[in-house]
Amino acid sequence: MSKINEDTIISKDVIILGSGPAGLTAALYTSRAYLSSLILTGITLHGQAGSTDIIENYPGFPNGVGGSELGQLFQSQAERFGAEVVMDQAISVDLQKYPFMVRTYSSTYAAKSIIISTGATHKKLNVPGEKEFTGRGVSYCGTCDGWFFKDKDVMVVGGGDSALEEGIFLTRFAKSVTIIHRRDKLRAGAFLQKRAFANPKISFIWNSVVTEIVRDDSLQAVKLKDVITNEENLVFIDGVFISIGNEPNRQLFEGQLELDEEGYINVNRFMETSVPGVFAAGEIADPHFRQVITSAGMGAAAGIQATRFLEDLECDGS
Repeated sequence: MSKINEDTIISKDVIILGSGPAGLTAALYTSRAYLSSLILTGITLHGQAGSTDIIENYPGFPNGVGGSELGQLFQSQAERFGAEVVMDQAISVDLQKYPFMVRTYSSTYAAKSIIISTGATHKKLNVPGEKEFTGRGVSYCGTCDGWFFKDKDVMVVGGGDSALEEGIFLTRFAKSVTIIHRRDKLRAGAFLQKRAFANPKISFIWNSVVTEIVRDDSLQAVKLKDVITNEENLVFIDGVFISIGNEPNRQLFEGQLELDEEGYINVNRFMETSVPGVFAAGEIADPHFRQVITSAGMGAAAGIQATRFLEDLECDGS
């Protein structure tokens, strides 16, 4: 590893890792407090929300708003108050020394405070057609996209709590919901199972996995394979919701911050992590709600607390 030239280190009051709703909202608060605030966008500008075709459940937009448009509005508002957005990705973060050190592909930064909003990634099936048709019949969020499948036949892939919650929610809109599970028993909790089995709109296909998603002008069918007989068949469907879990983007922080059993960063109600001066917001610390508005709220809290942390340091003469 090459030696860092201290003359090339860029110092910031706050570095925000991630440019989704949590990160951009945090930057809005810290930059309004006249803190030098740098947002490292990561791979995906504006996070998962930015790739959503339309968001209809964010307050203030009664007719809905495109995910990319909303992300740009978040960014423009933060930049208006002086936040700096850099299209780069952190490749290492050192939380063992102070100020904290962040290295990217192009620069090295020193930060008095860090806000982690690196989000989570939907686990993928990794089958043909999945990537190509995401947003065009394939979804990972019933809350986001369920309305578009009103009176349609949809499928949910998965057998855990999130899959059943997704399936039950989708019955508000869909004509029918078929849950595909690779085993003959669900992993979800007993209460959710009871609700799902009692719902007349929900049916199940057991011991089956998706091997391909087939689409023409609209989603046409899913190819299923029976894991016991190896037989394959085509099931015609209007939409597929993949709900096999999320993977928090935590790799840079393993061994440095306290994580829960699923790998999400542990935070308290002030968005504080196990390291003073380091905060986390959005889906990296939220395995439950995973909504634009809740991520933005967590980002606001993290931005406020980072500001207070730095104010306390200044009062202490640090």
